Amino acid sequence: MNIIVCIKQVPDAKELKIDPVTGSLMREGVPAVINPDDKHALEAAVTIKEQHGGKVTVLTMGPAQAAEALRECLAMGADEAILLSDRAFGGADTWATSYTLGCAIQKIGNYDLVICGRQATDGNTAQVGPQLAETLELPQVTYVQGIEANGKTLKIRKALEDGFEIVEIGLPVLLTVTKDINTPRIPAIDAIMDSFSKDITIWTVNDIPVDKSQIGLKGSPTRIRKVYTPNLKRGQVEMLDGELDEAVRNLIDRLSAKELI
Repeated sequence: MNIIVCIKQVPDAKELKIDPVTGSLMREGVPAVINPDDKHALEAAVTIKEQHGGKVTVLTMGPAQAAEALRECLAMGADEAILLSDRAFGGADTWATSYTLGCAIQKIGNYDLVICGRQATDGNTAQVGPQLAETLELPQVTYVQGIEANGKTLKIRKALEDGFEIVEIGLPVLLTVTKDINTPRIPAIDAIMDSFSKDITIWTVNDIPVDKSQIGLKGSPTRIRKVYTPNLKRGQVEMLDGELDEAVRNLIDRLSAKELI
């Protein structure tokens, strides 16, 4: 089974800071990591490959430093890594990003499965996976908690707000996975060393069949005006004394008076 995994290099969420003047994320000096959900996507792909054979290609779009994330993916078990890197791709929102990734996947071709993380920590939109499925005209299953491969079909455990459902779907298909699906492996030392012997393919805007009006900032209908931390006001807390029955009746009376129950 040929699997393509889309990943993103993001600022480490533990180190994120917001510029108080511009309202934008401060990326300089902040360590970059593989987006956490994308690690789970890669682990799912490598596990399927180990069980059923095939090939895992990892794909990302970003600056040259994103090659570091791809190198880690190779150490985790990916077979090939492709970096889309060009100033023309800069400033892309989720729409332009999914279009660009879709064009690259169409060039790769011969794939059975595309796996993405549910969402990226630097945007939290959860839009790229579904939009990518639309670009590729693929069926999609989101919020995946489990994957069981069986020939040309997959049995999927999909998370719902109040439980889960089991979905059986044919290939090719695009999945977005949650962190509940697995625990990403920690690469062994020899796998890390071996990853540096593998090439990372770099494609620019001229290497994939894109409409240049649909990529980067020019092709992005979304404009982020400001990012900020909300000023949350905490209400007053009052402890209800007395025996349990008395405290419960008191609480019910207060909630009823405020028309909350």
